[in-house]
Amino acid sequence: MRLLLILSLLLSLTNSSLAQQSVLADNAQAYLDEAVSNGQCVGIAAGIMTGDSLRWRGATGMADREASITYTPQTIGRTASIAKPMTAVAILQLVEQGKLQLDDKVAEHLPEFKEAHLATITVRHVLQHAAGFRGYGNSKERNNEVNYPTFSAAMQVFINDKLLFPPGKGYGYTTYGYTVLGALIEKTSGLDYEEYLRTMVWEPAGMVNTSVERFDSPTPGRYNIYHQKKPGKLQAVAFTHQSDRIPGGGIQSTVEDLLRFGRAVLNGTLVSTESLQLMTTDSGLKTEGNGYGMGGFLYAKDGAAFGHTGGQLGCSSFMILVPSRKVVVAVMSNTSGRSNEVGRVLNGVLKEAMKE
Repeated sequence: MRLLLILSLLLSLTNSSLAQQSVLADNAQAYLDEAVSNGQCVGIAAGIMTGDSLRWRGATGMADREASITYTPQTIGRTASIAKPMTAVAILQLVEQGKLQLDDKVAEHLPEFKEAHLATITVRHVLQHAAGFRGYGNSKERNNEVNYPTFSAAMQVFINDKLLFPPGKGYGYTTYGYTVLGALIEKTSGLDYEEYLRTMVWEPAGMVNTSVERFDSPTPGRYNIYHQKKPGKLQAVAFTHQSDRIPGGGIQSTVEDLLRFGRAVLNGTLVSTESLQLMTTDSGLKTEGNGYGMGGFLYAKDGAAFGHTGGQLGCSSFMILVPSRKVVVAVMSNTSGRSNEVGRVLNGVLKEAMKE
């Protein structure tokens, strides 16, 4: 009788768990379906990781509308600025290895920074968007068509321009600044940026479909990209060059790999507890909106939730990490200019993830 009672209880718990999982999947998928049905996104995917468990992932719409290829959680595409936390992790690893210090002057490692106006910029400043570098100057820079063979060549676009403010005295979001961090990674590690990220970040995290986007050798399985050129009409657009922004916005990945990255950050696979604390501590320099740590925005006090949005031609993305719950949520779309819609999806999926 006692054995039957225990078996009955276990069965009821299992059925309850399966029912809860089904409700989560249905509710989360509904947010994706709406993003496509309302004409906001051509294709979109999202997922939830809790601890080591991939709790849910889903997708809808088209990865390549013209070729009739559906969008899946394994579809490879642009992540835009979600590259920044990956680069920040690499820098903090090099700090842990003793190859860099956060308060090192960048000029100690890169000869381009010996000019007087750049001489006081530190690694910390660049991580926190506090160096004073400008952002994209116009749409031509935003949608770059120039191939820069090295980070040093790419830096020439902006490092000789007047700084927006004295280093460490303000906040100015700039993807260009993270190109400097890419050069630092190469100089201090002795490895090509992509090789370092692959061996020290992506492979340890289990990210099997993540790489640097190469204009001249597109990855098989990569989706097409779309943008609203006319009201209500999403059109395919040509791929742009990412060589000027690789460490800050030139990485391609999948929703599943982004979830694995978040898990590896939270469980100590990639960085120490102390480094995670640095990533999630507000610099105090950003005076409006969400604060910024190192490689991520802070969406709650004391780093209770942090992550990054991403937006560039053919991409709207969002990844958020909740350390106390070991929860990671990621959303990717192959449609640009959809940050509000992707934010709506992420908020809805995150709400489902936090219910238990």
